[in-house]
Amino acid sequence: MADPSTYRPKPGEIPTDPGVYRFRDAHGRVIYVGKAKNLRARLSSYFQNVAGLHPRTQQMVTTAASVEWTVVATEVESLALEYSWIKTYDPRFNVKYRDDKSYPYLAVTMSEEVPRVLVTRGAKRKGNRYFGPYSHAWAIRETVDLLLRVFPIRSCSKGVYNRAQQSGRPCLLGYIDKCAAPCVDRISVADHRAMAEELCDFMAGQTGPYVRRLEREMKQASAELDFERAARLRDDLAALTKVVEKNAVVLPDGTNADVFAMAADELEASMQVFHVRDGRIRGQRGWVTERVEAVTEAELVERLLEQVYGDLAEDADSAHTVPREIIVPVLPENLEQISAWLRGIRGAKVRIHVAQRGDKRALAQTVAQNAEHALALHKTRRAGDLTARSQALAELTEYLGLPESPLRIECYDISHTQGTEQVGSMVVFEDGLPRKSEYRHFVVRGEDGEGARDDTEAMNEVLTRRFRRYLAERAGAASADIDAAEDGERVSGSAVPTAVAEKRRFAYPPQLVVVDGGAPQVAAAHLALGELGITDVSVVGLAKRLEEVWLPGEEFPVVLPRSSDGLFLLQRLRDEAHRFAITHHRKRRGKGMTRSALDAVPGLGPKRQAALLRQFGSVRALTQADVTEIAQVPGIGPALAATISAALRTPTAADTPAQDVPS
Repeated sequence: MADPSTYRPKPGEIPTDPGVYRFRDAHGRVIYVGKAKNLRARLSSYFQNVAGLHPRTQQMVTTAASVEWTVVATEVESLALEYSWIKTYDPRFNVKYRDDKSYPYLAVTMSEEVPRVLVTRGAKRKGNRYFGPYSHAWAIRETVDLLLRVFPIRSCSKGVYNRAQQSGRPCLLGYIDKCAAPCVDRISVADHRAMAEELCDFMAGQTGPYVRRLEREMKQASAELDFERAARLRDDLAALTKVVEKNAVVLPDGTNADVFAMAADELEASMQVFHVRDGRIRGQRGWVTERVEAVTEAELVERLLEQVYGDLAEDADSAHTVPREIIVPVLPENLEQISAWLRGIRGAKVRIHVAQRGDKRALAQTVAQNAEHALALHKTRRAGDLTARSQALAELTEYLGLPESPLRIECYDISHTQGTEQVGSMVVFEDGLPRKSEYRHFVVRGEDGEGARDDTEAMNEVLTRRFRRYLAERAGAASADIDAAEDGERVSGSAVPTAVAEKRRFAYPPQLVVVDGGAPQVAAAHLALGELGITDVSVVGLAKRLEEVWLPGEEFPVVLPRSSDGLFLLQRLRDEAHRFAITHHRKRRGKGMTRSALDAVPGLGPKRQAALLRQFGSVRALTQADVTEIAQVPGIGPALAATISAALRTPTAADTPAQDVPS
């Protein structure tokens, strides 16, 4: 742990302007981002007597090794920059809200030439319209099924749509009148897009015009004695009415608001929001966060608003997502700055307030009850997992004689097929959980470029390349600071690295390296680290036969109890590394075999290869086809078909059955 006095800047070096500051650890990783109206006053508070700081703040300042800052013109700019940096660096000591589940949305892909409607989760794509989130996927699918009666826009995938275009026949939905079938020109692309716009307007709350239009058309058809059409319009009207009635009115006068509530204790906080549009609850979301820093409830609300609405700044549809009114449990400390920031995103005034009475207060209390239940459920579910992870790390520290708890563990595996297509995998667990964004692949080259002679040589190469990159990027951090001087940012009186320079791939070393294998693999990994002069990273190997743990230079392995949480964590690491390695290996092997068989045919380019695979599905099926069948593929003549048939029927090494050989 570092002494904060060793990196404390001189008071005269810190400006009194508003800005954003970053604390970094000894490896240069950003561990905390904050903003301040007065940088000098705010930063000075971190360098008082450590005993007087909050325990979590104590841990942060003693983990840090340096502090940097950037001056901005206004407090609103500092708010936006702070959010951007938190999103970029993912600092471990900042409050980060995690969705307690992945909620489904109704999406209309207006970014496509022929829009379609679908149920989706996860990241949003620019240009599409999203409605929700919804609590249950079945509820939104039932809504879509009802809406397609009145707004029959396409809901099929791109592949289904293209096949219908080629065949000239629509899919089943086109035959049962739940799709207007633009794929076969039953409706023009322009009219289909107009229908999709009407669906979006209806989902946005403009339900009245469409209900009244159907009523008018139904009465007109009845007056004209067209009872069959009147009955169809009656059923359409019933479907729309059912969709509208699914959401009862909770706020009068067509209110558009997001209602937030909180339940918190000293360690964690749960936040819930009800999205109210046109007076009806259109969706619900929940988040849970660890209170890793000393923050008040007002600061928690501010951080949540930043996260919920921060991604909308670049979204052209943000005006449809940021409501006119935001109801919160407590007002954020920087209310004026938050309001100005949201006003800039929405393009109109946004009111943030605490509900005091009436229907809004009653709804806020309902949201608060949901937050309390969500926090209780989260604690119940997580108690076992959190305890097990902590116990696993403690057991590994004790059984393996590690100098510190292995908060970051990297596991390596080698996969190949009889020595060909050799690949290595690196998986990362932090705090006992997978960190998939840090996973890496390695293509093993060997001394002659044809691959390593055996698994130990391959393991040595992978570890050498990984930690050589770590040493190079660690050494290059100082030069990156100098190169960024032209960007105008301040780092204790000097320049800071740009965001591009921050994205270093191998700059953070683990406390523990696990290799898949026994004593030979461990010796190879230990030798690789020793040759690079790295002595502060422990190495162990997990052998499959008896699940024993091997340490470098030890004659006998360490045998962990079968019920040990530490052994279970090592097994998860090993299995994940093996899965990641063999998946990449199979992809490379399959691609190589497919490409090599067809590339050997003279006169057969990529487009004709794609046409052949589209027609026959695989190289094996193509091999079994005769010349006449091959010649029927568009772009393939009789002469080329004969050449293809002769080339594929010639025995090659690719015809030999292969098996995956794990290390």
